[in-house]
Amino acid sequence: MMQRAAGLVAMAAALMASAAIGQSKIAPPPPPYAGAYQPQGVDEIGLWREGDEEERILANSPILLRDEALNAYVKGVLCATVGDDRCRSVRLYILRVPLFNASMTPNGTMRVYSGLLLRVRNEAELATVLGHEFGHFEQRHTLADWKARRSSSDLLSWAAVLALLGNTYQSYSNFDSLQLSVYGRLSHFNRDQEREADTLGLGYLNHSALRPQSASAVWQNLMAEQEASALVKGVRKPDFNKVAFFASHPPSGERAATLAAFADPAGAERDDGVARYAAALASWLPIFLDDQIKLNDFGASDFIISSLAQNGWTAQLLVARGDLYRARGNPRDLAQAAVFYGKAAEMDAAFPEAQRGLGLSLVKTGRRTEGQAALRRYLELKPNASDAAMINMLAPAAGGQ
Repeated sequence: MMQRAAGLVAMAAALMASAAIGQSKIAPPPPPYAGAYQPQGVDEIGLWREGDEEERILANSPILLRDEALNAYVKGVLCATVGDDRCRSVRLYILRVPLFNASMTPNGTMRVYSGLLLRVRNEAELATVLGHEFGHFEQRHTLADWKARRSSSDLLSWAAVLALLGNTYQSYSNFDSLQLSVYGRLSHFNRDQEREADTLGLGYLNHSALRPQSASAVWQNLMAEQEASALVKGVRKPDFNKVAFFASHPPSGERAATLAAFADPAGAERDDGVARYAAALASWLPIFLDDQIKLNDFGASDFIISSLAQNGWTAQLLVARGDLYRARGNPRDLAQAAVFYGKAAEMDAAFPEAQRGLGLSLVKTGRRTEGQAALRRYLELKPNASDAAMINMLAPAAGGQ
């Protein structure tokens, strides 16, 4: 295990050194696929069975998105990236969790969070993350990590016993130093696995029909989102090049630079699938945006909405931005929200949510007559709305109380 870790460190160092001096080294193609690894021995079989049981629970989870078209689309992006032979070993599940994440277990279960789908902008960016997770699976990183943690736990357990037997200040001090060293090496090992998965994922992308230069954009956009979040919160800007001692992943700045340096230049003009991706996410976009807004991270949410509007604002995105400002609820935010809703209503007069948001914002800013008119318009457009009773109380029909 330590030889493998040392090899990964050397590979990552070579990659970064090459990038630093401006050389171009294309991430290599994936090796011939040998098939999904089968567990060996009692311990591994037990780990696989745990994964199978978790998957059975996952298949019945209330947060699982059962949209067949969306699942087929995301699985199709994975297959186009890693190849059909590799793709057949994966069972993909999309979860309604508004965070940037995806993962894969040793038994072939891939989890994709809705927050990831909201943040990537095209098929190539999605393929970057999916290929990275498949790289973990193909190289059996989760299994290696499990074995490393088990060995480390055994070592620390015996060391704790010896420290107790010694029962001196020095024995306890030695145990604390050993514990720090073990946890630090585990974190270092995890970071090396992430670097190897990045290289493998980019190798898949380099040899696909998608644009590999999009891989770096995933991390550039994530860093920009985190900066926007920090700015609004009034906290220090994150250092994207600093490696924390216990960090399980390399810094985002390193990942963005490495992926940019080793993307195949010949793929720069390839399709990145922007239009196809937008079409596939269209029906889920307002739901995913609403979930993001409810995280109460104004800076991050505003950045995401503005990024989606880079090619032009739509009524849907204006309503989402209005919802964001109205949720924060400062008087100036309510006035600004009314502006966004008003623009959305101008773009699409038959969009019920634009009228609803406009009405609620106007009522809260003291423009009650205008607000009630917008709310009544909302009920005309959506008479069976789930909140119809509440809206009727705020904006009774003519002649009502």
